[in-house]
Amino acid sequence: MKVKQISIFLENKSGRLAEVTKILGDNGINIRALSIADTKDFGILRLIVSNPEQASKALKQDGFTVNETEVIAVQVPDQPGGLAGILNLLENNSINIEYMYAFVGKSGTNAVVVFQVENIDRAIKLLQEKEITLLSGKEIYNK
Repeated sequence: MKVKQISIFLENKSGRLAEVTKILGDNGINIRALSIADTKDFGILRLIVSNPEQASKALKQDGFTVNETEVIAVQVPDQPGGLAGILNLLENNSINIEYMYAFVGKSGTNAVVVFQVENIDRAIKLLQEKEITLLSGKEIYNK
């Protein structure tokens, strides 16, 4: 199960992040998870939102550079070592993680980890074989 993530290129200057969140809010789009990787001059804002297509369209209309990417969202027990088992499984099967970020669901019983991996289809198959819960876009967008 793949989840759409949007990535926004941002100049590293005051107000740019606020501008993105205002555009999304004005368009009724809820942010479900986010991650920022930055340098001195720019950053990449990665978002899982309630409506990725509408978010991309609204941000592009306001002049932002936006890219859509498919990632996987994995349900992880919210307990010590919960993530380690999944990371070891991926490592032992030579699946490289390009980046990841996480959030705890509203229920508080599980965390959700978002992964970008080199071979998404292979990772999905492996995780499903090991009965690790993958969340669909619909499940994430509506959390």
